[in-house]
Amino acid sequence: MAFGCLGFIGAPLGGAAFALRVPHASVGSRPRCAQRRSSRARGLCMEATASVPEAAVSGSSVSRDARASAHSASTAAEIKEITARPGWHVHKFGGTSLATPERIESVARLMHSQIREGRKLFVVLSAVGGVTNKLVAMVDQAARRDKDSHFLEGIEDLRDQHESFAERLLDEDAREAFLATFNADLRDIRDVLRAIWIARTSSERLRELVMGYGELWSTQLVWGTLRSAKYDCKCSWMDARDVLLLRDDDESRRSSRRLINWEGSSQNLKSWLDNHPTSVVLATGFIARMPDGVSSTLGRNGSDHSATCFASMLRAAVCEIWTDVDGVYSADPRQVPDARLIDSLSYKEASELAYFGAKVLHPDCMSPLVNDSIPLRIRNSYNPEGLGTLVREDRLLSDAEVKVTDRSVGVKGFSIMNDVALINVEGAGMIGVPGIAGRMFNALFEANVSCIFISQASSEYSICCGVSGSAVQVAKNAIQRAFRFELEERIISAVTIVPDVSILALVGENMQRIPGVASRLFQSLSNVGISAIAMAQGSSERNLSVVVRGIDAKRALQAAHSSFYLSRLPIAVGIIGPGLVGGVLLLQIQEQADQLAREFGVQLQVHGITTSSKMLLSAATDVEGINLSKWKSDFEDAAGPSNMDRFVEHLKQRSPHVVLCDCTASEVVSGFYENWLSQGLNIVTPNKKANSSSMQQYKNLRRAQLAGNHSHFFYEANVGAGLPVISTMRDLLRTGDKFLEIEGIFSGTLSYIFNEFDGSRPFSEIVGLAKEQGYTEPDPRDDLSGMDVARKVCILAREIGLEVELDQVPVKSLVPDELAGSDVSIATFMERLPEFDGNLAQMASEAAQKQERLRYVGVIDAVNKKCRVELRTYPETHPFGALKGSDNIVLFRTVRYDAQPLTIRGPGAGAAVTAAGVFGDVLRLAAYLGAPSAADL
Repeated sequence: MAFGCLGFIGAPLGGAAFALRVPHASVGSRPRCAQRRSSRARGLCMEATASVPEAAVSGSSVSRDARASAHSASTAAEIKEITARPGWHVHKFGGTSLATPERIESVARLMHSQIREGRKLFVVLSAVGGVTNKLVAMVDQAARRDKDSHFLEGIEDLRDQHESFAERLLDEDAREAFLATFNADLRDIRDVLRAIWIARTSSERLRELVMGYGELWSTQLVWGTLRSAKYDCKCSWMDARDVLLLRDDDESRRSSRRLINWEGSSQNLKSWLDNHPTSVVLATGFIARMPDGVSSTLGRNGSDHSATCFASMLRAAVCEIWTDVDGVYSADPRQVPDARLIDSLSYKEASELAYFGAKVLHPDCMSPLVNDSIPLRIRNSYNPEGLGTLVREDRLLSDAEVKVTDRSVGVKGFSIMNDVALINVEGAGMIGVPGIAGRMFNALFEANVSCIFISQASSEYSICCGVSGSAVQVAKNAIQRAFRFELEERIISAVTIVPDVSILALVGENMQRIPGVASRLFQSLSNVGISAIAMAQGSSERNLSVVVRGIDAKRALQAAHSSFYLSRLPIAVGIIGPGLVGGVLLLQIQEQADQLAREFGVQLQVHGITTSSKMLLSAATDVEGINLSKWKSDFEDAAGPSNMDRFVEHLKQRSPHVVLCDCTASEVVSGFYENWLSQGLNIVTPNKKANSSSMQQYKNLRRAQLAGNHSHFFYEANVGAGLPVISTMRDLLRTGDKFLEIEGIFSGTLSYIFNEFDGSRPFSEIVGLAKEQGYTEPDPRDDLSGMDVARKVCILAREIGLEVELDQVPVKSLVPDELAGSDVSIATFMERLPEFDGNLAQMASEAAQKQERLRYVGVIDAVNKKCRVELRTYPETHPFGALKGSDNIVLFRTVRYDAQPLTIRGPGAGAAVTAAGVFGDVLRLAAYLGAPSAADL
């Protein structure tokens, strides 16, 4: 595929966040493999010396899984070296890792195993899962005097919970000591909440005082568990308020973040360790103190920050953040089901991630580690054997590595930030005027509005910024006040809002070394009909941010993610007409699905099957689509009434890439094509009705493709079933060749009949034999009328640029006029057909005398712009005369292939080869949508 480059000026203020997945197996990177068109049709031969360009999924059979494994092996070796380093190893456990007594036992076992290995452990603990939220809720209940839920009920709930934990975890003496302290704390909390209830308001200091108790309790519970007879570990517990000291100066008061007094905190830590000589410390996360001794916090989710602060002051060998997920994923698995685990990130990549609010990292937690190059690991306490994600110092690819690396290696992942609005300031008077941007951002600062995204055109005619959707009106009013004079004097023409947008962010440290990253991103969005509203990239090229409509956010994320092979390319398939051809197609997809996913990175998911009367849709939980091993029984038992609009809408909800496979011969279904294509949906079909309808409708379908942002319409199986007839014609035309004549035997049925008919047996007998063997339609007149051949001739003529109507194609019908009427039954037709054998018998006899054979052919005279369908004779040495069985054959006579026409020959009828033709078109579509090619290896 070709990608276009797009230049712009601007820089995002933040980066991309990656979401996390609950613990289960991750999906690795995508392998690539070749798909040859020859596999699409048995016995295919192209009798010419020239090669024809391919347009299918292609590439090497080398697996990208092998590369991913090698990459993971490298990271595993690095982790092994880090783990063996001497010094303090800092661990932080989040609330979900401590949510139940069983989870605390698991943490204790994990720590006990490391203590036995002789490591110095500094363990930072969050509150038991949900406790901090309960404490906050109690403060709010007291302040508003909530009538429905009194804060005393919350206190009793906390009492029951922690008494239960103590009962199950602690020895008797430890339990009594813990409960004495715990109950004293509850009395203090009750007194504070009572004061808040009386005052009907709560200060920030009181709120933080109450919020911090959860960490005190959880740390004492884990400390008591490790000291119990079961583990008998010598360890000390630390109230972090005795060590972590916050700043309270002008700079810290202006900052939205809690700033650490590093000098004071380091001295406190040294003194504490001197007074508590130990190799195992259990410390409270989240809480700290102000210079005046008042309790405070590092902000919600601040335990990560606590851990990295302690790691920095201890000059730790490593800091490990334990949570309930396997690590950082390349996208939110709820939106991209096969997002993959990222084995390593640089500090800068992780910082971009943290800015966008990924739950795995606190936004402030990275900076304490960077100066001392302390590695950070994100691990899963539910899966301690997993390696997780390693965050360490930046490592750019060398020039040599850039030349051989996979272009997707530079990209680590994607994120979507929703609920964003753009504010656009524009006007000719802004051009060349200094200070416009500064005044705009100062106005936002004064209004306490954070700017998420900035982009400005190089002409300086306009500048836009992204803000939270909830703050957009405040931001607009502030900017209008700041530029009141310019607006009145028309120096600035307008301050406008673009609401309900999302920011798609792509992050990767090595994107700057890999060419084509931006072009691939925008191509992936174009493939699913999504336009970029605004874009920004910093000069470091570590983050590329694109603004899209909010309703397109999920599709944009899925399309972009799969285009870099961070996940398989998901294609939602809808089968219309699961009859003979459709049924075989479903079988072929079932048989090949695993290989396509494993070796091509293409995930074909059948999410709908419909007939004219009923349809089967995948359930919301069926991420992989309908179970094709039992679709027939499900279709019989669970299918509902057919509704084409609902059918299509369901497919659109399942993937950004949709293909509708129309395996019917219905004009009703083909009547939907124009609407589907205009919606950006892709169509693959053997149904000839659309392309052989009126010339006006034929043109309408092409215009609909443009309206649908170049949606794809593939119909190779319209002519020749699985033979590459149409694709070969297009390749010849694209390379500058011109057609002189096309001649072919396009009907497998009539090919069989005239290969058997040489005059020695009556024509009617051959027709009867063909009907018995299933070569003909139930009514043989559908084949003998020649209209099927005429439709194919009409389609091919239009492909080379001729404007031909179906009724303008002269057709030699083999159905006697007396038997053509609808009032003549099939039985009557077959009974009376022998009456008309004489004429064809005579023609066959005369041909045999000249060593020729009768053949039913379609001819397109491109020079004179004429088409016809007729019965001709050919020498037995001619490719047509030598044809056997039910094969089709087509001769292309072009300017290049004049003396020796290009010949395509092979099976042209039958459900298997027709379905293979449709399947081949689906794979061709996958290539257009971003499936791997050799260039990506």
